[in-house]
Amino acid sequence: MVRDIININDFIILVEEANSDKVIIDSCRFDEPLIAVAFYGSGNVHLSMNYGDQKAQYDNTKGLAISFYADTTVDCVHTVSPDKPLQCILIATAPKNLQNLPNGEGELFTDLLEHLVNPSDSYVEGPRFFMTPEMEQIVNNIFGNRYEGKAKMMFFRSQITALLSHFFWQLSTLETQAIKTTEREKLFRAKEILSQNLDTPPSLAELSRQIGLNTFRLKKDFKELFGVPVFKYLQNERMVKAHDLIRSNQATVQEAAWHVGYDSLSSFSNAFTKKFGFRPSEIRN
Repeated sequence: MVRDIININDFIILVEEANSDKVIIDSCRFDEPLIAVAFYGSGNVHLSMNYGDQKAQYDNTKGLAISFYADTTVDCVHTVSPDKPLQCILIATAPKNLQNLPNGEGELFTDLLEHLVNPSDSYVEGPRFFMTPEMEQIVNNIFGNRYEGKAKMMFFRSQITALLSHFFWQLSTLETQAIKTTEREKLFRAKEILSQNLDTPPSLAELSRQIGLNTFRLKKDFKELFGVPVFKYLQNERMVKAHDLIRSNQATVQEAAWHVGYDSLSSFSNAFTKKFGFRPSEIRN
C-alpha cells in the first residue's frame, strides 16, 4: 500500500494505491475525528469500517464516491485482491475546522452533510453515489500526476478544489431528484455493467433487461442521475481505460483499442483524439 499524505489548508488529503500479486489487507485509524469524502478511481475492492461490534461494508467501489464521519475508534480496512488494484483519494477535515475553511466549503459541509457535522455515533455513513465522468477524469488526472515540489502542490490544490466542487454540486442535485431509491440502485447497476464490459457492452435493450428497467426510463434517468447519456458514459469509460493502458505500458495502441471494443484502429484513434485532443500514439509515458 502506497499512501501519500498532503495537507492543504485545513484538509488532509490521502492518495492511496495498492497493486499486488497477493491479497493485501490494510487497516488504518484517524488521529482525530474527521468528516471525509473518498473517491475510488480503481478497485472493486472491499472496504470495511469497523467500530465497536458494528461494521459498515462496501464492495464494487470503482467509480464510487462515499462520505462519512469517523472518530479515532474506527478501523478503516481495505482488502485488495490481486486482480483488483486500489486507487483512492480521501479528502478529510475535522469538524472543528469547518468554520475556517476557505471558499465557503464549511457552509457546504454543514448544509449538505449536516448529520456528519453533528454525528450520532463513532461512524456515520453519508451520501454515496457513482462519480460523474468529470469527477472520474479529475481522479485520473491526480493519479497520473507527474509534477514535483511546488508545482505538485499547486496542481493538487486546484484538482482537489474542483473535485469537491463537483461532489457538492452532484450531492445538491441528488437531494432534489425524484428518482426512487430502488430505481437509482438499478441505474448504479447499469453503470457497473457498462464499466465491466467495455469490450463487449450490452445493447440498450439487453441492459434494460438485465437491470429490470424499461429502455425509456433507463435512458432518461441515467442521464438525469449521472449527467450523461448511457453510451456517452460508455464512450468516456472506454477512452479513459485505453489512455491508462497505453500510458502505463500495459498495452500498445492496437491492443488498447481491442481491449475497449474497437476493431478499427482508425475509429479508435479518431474517438480518442476527440476526447483528449491528441492521438493515442502521442501519449508520453
